[in-house]
Amino acid sequence: MTQLITGHTRFIAHLGVPTESFRAPMIYNPYFDAHGIDVVVLPMGCEPEDYVTFLPLLARQRNFVGALVTMPFKKTTVALLDEASTAVQICGACNAVRRNEHGKLIGDMFDGQGFTRGVSRQGYMMRGVSALVVGAGGVGSSIAASLAEEGVSRLGLFDTDTDAALQLAEKLQRHYPCIVTSCGSNDPVGWDIVINATPLGMSSGDPMPIDVSRLLPDTFVGEVVMKQEETAFLAAAREQGCRTQIGTDMLYEQIPAYLEFFGLPTTKPDELRKLARLQY
Repeated sequence: MTQLITGHTRFIAHLGVPTESFRAPMIYNPYFDAHGIDVVVLPMGCEPEDYVTFLPLLARQRNFVGALVTMPFKKTTVALLDEASTAVQICGACNAVRRNEHGKLIGDMFDGQGFTRGVSRQGYMMRGVSALVVGAGGVGSSIAASLAEEGVSRLGLFDTDTDAALQLAEKLQRHYPCIVTSCGSNDPVGWDIVINATPLGMSSGDPMPIDVSRLLPDTFVGEVVMKQEETAFLAAAREQGCRTQIGTDMLYEQIPAYLEFFGLPTTKPDELRKLARLQY
């Protein structure tokens, strides 16, 4: 059944470019349809040069519920907020925006929580283990912060922008002084968990984020790219004998938190998977 949009329908904007890789509308909208919730998620490919003007005006629409924010706007959004969660302050990035009753823009960050909830659902305990996060942008920062909150003992941070990794390490040490951080290497040897938190894998022919031949079979390997269910990186990790987590798992796990943030009826990841109409 196709959801009917009327003059009463409210919307959640899905902001980013390009929009072709977006999977959220194919998960949220079937759920809203199944439960008679008159809300739709709409992809909006705002150009980067327009975004600073676009978001505040968009949020003034009467039927605006909120926004899902993705690349390349997660960092830009922070300066447009009136209130930011602790996660946003640590990451310097935001992936969820709503307007409160006073018209203020409130921002939060759920990428990291979605990733760690997915790992936990697979029965993998993170307390006391080590993790290498490749990519210190918005999603990588959020995952690193959530891993720290889960109690990992050691975090490796790598980014081609060395300063970004160092700044993230400083913030993590400030909020989690017991954690050991290191920067500058994407060698997966010696890490219990390895995560690709970069866009590498969105385009065919992209290089691998790490040297997958150096992955050990007992390494848990995670991915954030959602353009296809199993990226070349995850396929290579599986060939090495590693347990893996696909990018859409992170999305399913964070959606219940998003729904609560937007003040909408929430659900569990299993129902979302059952109802989703994903296309790749």
